[in-house]
Amino acid sequence: MDRRVLREALLLSERHVPFVLATVVDAHGSVPGKKGTTMLVKEDGSLVGTVGGAGLEEKVRFLARQALRQREGGLQRFDLMAWKPGGLPSLCGGSVDISLQYVAARPHLLLWGGGHVALALSRQLALLDYDYSVADDRADYTTTERFPSAKHRWSVAPSELLGAIEASGDRFSHAYLLGYDAKKDEEVAFRLLPSFPGHVGLIASRTKRELTLKALRARGLPTEVVSRLRCPVGVPLRAETPEEIAVSIVGEVIQDVHPAPERGTASSKAEEAAPAHVEEGPGHA
Repeated sequence: MDRRVLREALLLSERHVPFVLATVVDAHGSVPGKKGTTMLVKEDGSLVGTVGGAGLEEKVRFLARQALRQREGGLQRFDLMAWKPGGLPSLCGGSVDISLQYVAARPHLLLWGGGHVALALSRQLALLDYDYSVADDRADYTTTERFPSAKHRWSVAPSELLGAIEASGDRFSHAYLLGYDAKKDEEVAFRLLPSFPGHVGLIASRTKRELTLKALRARGLPTEVVSRLRCPVGVPLRAETPEEIAVSIVGEVIQDVHPAPERGTASSKAEEAAPAHVEEGPGHA
């Protein structure tokens, strides 16, 4: 594989950006792109590398951008024969099989609150090689010793968090509000929900959930914005301890990274799980 493709793939992964790798996995007859030739396609359609140029490359670019939208790759055969029905406008005379591999953006979680759940969650994320950043208004809860693998550690007030995120220039896939103070969690939710591009989740009891949603609406957030708040969080494990809650949240993140096929497809016939009901407990965050 072209080293430029490898470098770009690593760079995009570190920046939490999805992409598609298009690779010639088989070739028959006269073709410009030999077996193993690889091209990387970005979200904006720009390319690194090549699978042979000309009409083939444009067709692969189109299908790769489609794969990015659908978050699913596949295998395609292309005939480089202008005279053949369905063939590309080429006179090479051969055909190629090209694999389109969708590479999901590597998760980057924002953890508001550096308490017990955040600590347990950070350990799970490190095992998965998922990135995370932690923020808290208590400086001793965002130390390097407490969160050695965090990408960013911010000791900020809730009102300053969004500015810290924007200044970092980083992409985040999820934000989980795990704070020790319900009003501060509400403040973070109020500031993140209108513009944060990823999922926003709040760990809460049923009472805290209802009071928080009511407060957010009372502060003027539209219903469609408030409805973005995930609460409860996690997959339904009946989790109780911080470590169990962390596993539940990680399961939710994995589901977001690798979503199940739509109902009706061959791989979606397994029974869907019921919504999670993770309860807040003393000392969990």
